[in-house]
Amino acid sequence: MTKSLEEVNQSVFTEHKKTGFRKILAFLGPAYLVSVGYMDPGNWATDIAGGSQFGYALVWVLLMSNIMALLLQSLSARLGIVTQRDLAQASRETYSKPINYILYFLAEIAIAACDLAEVLGMAIGINLLFGIPLLEAVLITVLDTFLLLFLINKGIRKMEAFIIALVAIIGFSFIFEMIFAEPEMHKVLEGLIPSIPNSAALYIAIGIIGATVMPHNLYLHSSLVQTRKFDRTPAGIKQALKYNFIDSTIALNLAFFVNAAILILAAATFHKNGMYEVAEIQDAHKFLEPLLGTKWAPALFAIALIAAGQSSTVTGTLAGQIVMEGYLHFRIQPWVRRIITRLIAIIPAVIVILIYGESVTGKLLILSQVILSLQLGFAIIPLIHFVSDKSKMNGFHISKLTQVVSWIIASIIVSLNAKLVYDEITSWLESSENPIVLWLTVVPLALGLLALLLYIVFKPFIAKVKSKTLNHSPHNLQLQFTPKESQSIKNIAVSVDFSNADSAALNKAFELGGLQAQYTLIHIVETVGALMYGTDTHDHETTIDEKLLLEYKEMLSQKGFSIQTELGFGKPNKVIPKIINEGNFDILVMGTHGHTGLKDILFGTTVDKLRHKISIPLLIVK
Repeated sequence: MTKSLEEVNQSVFTEHKKTGFRKILAFLGPAYLVSVGYMDPGNWATDIAGGSQFGYALVWVLLMSNIMALLLQSLSARLGIVTQRDLAQASRETYSKPINYILYFLAEIAIAACDLAEVLGMAIGINLLFGIPLLEAVLITVLDTFLLLFLINKGIRKMEAFIIALVAIIGFSFIFEMIFAEPEMHKVLEGLIPSIPNSAALYIAIGIIGATVMPHNLYLHSSLVQTRKFDRTPAGIKQALKYNFIDSTIALNLAFFVNAAILILAAATFHKNGMYEVAEIQDAHKFLEPLLGTKWAPALFAIALIAAGQSSTVTGTLAGQIVMEGYLHFRIQPWVRRIITRLIAIIPAVIVILIYGESVTGKLLILSQVILSLQLGFAIIPLIHFVSDKSKMNGFHISKLTQVVSWIIASIIVSLNAKLVYDEITSWLESSENPIVLWLTVVPLALGLLALLLYIVFKPFIAKVKSKTLNHSPHNLQLQFTPKESQSIKNIAVSVDFSNADSAALNKAFELGGLQAQYTLIHIVETVGALMYGTDTHDHETTIDEKLLLEYKEMLSQKGFSIQTELGFGKPNKVIPKIINEGNFDILVMGTHGHTGLKDILFGTTVDKLRHKISIPLLIVK
């Protein structure tokens, strides 16, 4: 199994930090890299639009988003700490290849949308601070590829220090902005009361959620926590979970302060003065000096914007690397990955600016955040399933209450997104001159994504019920056989699949060998993870199968039989012959498989291939 972000995996030692504060300090860092995604330029566009149009009314959306983010990021960190898998790797081990390819594609779209926001944000900041034309500023953003390459070679702690410095610049800039703006605090507090003034506010609110709770951050956090090397005892894991939660709480609250500051700044300057249509970052920058009466306000605004874009671009690249390696098991150089991702973001930005001019960048930023929000469900739902799984989490699964709250959050996000998609498609169909094209393209795509979402919601639940049905308890074995008077077969292999067919196979084997023979129970794990990772697989089904095989052994040993076990990984027609030919067996006994229909045909093929690959007799028991 390839380690997540292998070049920095377990590169930060925490064991030698004995004292409380120094110990906590060793764990602090990953959440700061994650938090910059919560204050990237995409947030600025949605926060400015929300503050100028609706004043302080949407402050509660920011607070709700921050609470959601804190819970989801802590779940992501828990997955990485406990399983030593990032979210992409866990998905790859759980879902089939086609589903993983789709999830990978959606994750890449989210990262490209995020990068689009960062490209535009940094370019706008450069344009505002230095007067460089926006199109040229967009092209300049390619150069930060080399900064990332420099940072990753210096180690994860140096990268964390760089990001924390940028976050500090953003934070201090907005402390001064708040002093200049003098917001009405009683109205800020009123904004914490939930309300949605109209449908336009809903669009902005969904954009805020999309900008705040970012899907690529869930992949990123589950990987970054693995940079810490700690004692992997239950006590050590528990301590790591606690310190990472502290890290997440501090970092995400700083991100909430920045987001709230941007929205409050827009409300206190633009909305207060009747300027309800300020959605462009450039307009916000232009109006700050005359409205606040100081030249420092726009300068600090531009500096903070460049810092936000630069910090986000570093973490976006890491997330892209994690997603590509996790889903595809495909690794390329980080700087190559960065250039590809950046070009994917630059091309639409350049085209839109060339065709429509600089005035639409705000709309493009908000659209990128809505795309992120639409992708959220495809990252959140698998994450909740994984951290709720007792066997996958080795006893560190989340409580029932946390599961309920997590599913409520997922439901809120998915419901808001479903309404947004329905409203947008309905609007397009009504205004389109050629609606048949939309019916043949957009509508099937939306329905396909809905089907995929339902699949990843219910698949694990169905798998659990199925495993309970198929996984045959050893206590249900019907052992009724008549031993032969003289057994000449001394070493018998029995293939088991934890279905009802095992009883027939074992009865026949014991009839052939009696109490004197040596029995080896062979089971092959055929999951996606087993096919790809072999003996390094640690997915849910492997854990269950290991447990059941051990139960078979214990129960049959108590009855006086000499039992050994072999757990194989991969295709049965390849793995079973290898086990048989490397052992010293007299016969292989197999029961008819627990499947029917098409799977019976497939199993028959397995039997045919087995028969030609093994050098001992094969007995099929019906």
